[in-house]
Amino acid sequence: MPSAGSTRIEFDGAHGDVLSARLDHAPGRPRAYALFAHCFTCSKDFVASSRVARGLAAHGVSVLRFDFTGLGNSAGDFANTTFSSNVEDLLRAADFLRREHEAPALLLGHSLGGAAVLAAARRIPEAVAVATIGAPADPHHVTKLFADQREEIDARGEALVTLAGRSFRIRRELLEDLSAASLEPAVSNLGKALLILHSPVDQTVGIENASRLFQMARHPKSFVAMGGADHLLSRPEDAAYAVAIIAAWSSRFLPPEPGVDAIEGRRTSETGH
Repeated sequence: MPSAGSTRIEFDGAHGDVLSARLDHAPGRPRAYALFAHCFTCSKDFVASSRVARGLAAHGVSVLRFDFTGLGNSAGDFANTTFSSNVEDLLRAADFLRREHEAPALLLGHSLGGAAVLAAARRIPEAVAVATIGAPADPHHVTKLFADQREEIDARGEALVTLAGRSFRIRRELLEDLSAASLEPAVSNLGKALLILHSPVDQTVGIENASRLFQMARHPKSFVAMGGADHLLSRPEDAAYAVAIIAAWSSRFLPPEPGVDAIEGRRTSETGH
């Protein structure tokens, strides 16, 4: 079943810059709203972001995906952002949904975006479930991507690094913020259902990160190994598998579908029969 399309949206981010977003609409009245955070230096239109969001929309969950400050079509300077500002951007996105539609009941994050939703989750009280895909157990893990420039960043305060063929200015403030961030307090006191999706052959964020997150968390928690998938969910079938798992798992925690009897699990007519 295809989704009912998407709407372009803008809202102010943590630094006051206008952030670009898309709301992928579920057909008819949505069962719930979800918020999706993309991977480090990626965007809302990256294949993992768009495929997961559209797939969940087809399952009745409307999904807001957005570009963090300085990335994609969002305004602002990426060099001025930190992990903490990403978390604040997420909270602004949740505020937008809360104000214009309905607060997100489901939080989704890919890679460092997964770490960000875990850090932000307790500050979004309406959320009942969190799902991560290839998330690091420690936000500082991302600094491995530019380890060769670490000495220059420490000495000069910044460096131009190349990631996936694109150049980004990385500043010392980002490294310091990542070093200070700890997910363990947030995950151990999450107070929401947690689903951890991770590939055993992930070459960017190793599978041991999923084990650490699982150990930190309290029940209800679940782990699903995405055998054969790469970190970026490059193959459509891997994104489709993630969607199927998230949709089935979250159905235990989200409100029932409109028109479905919550107790007997059956569709009802307007007359109640």
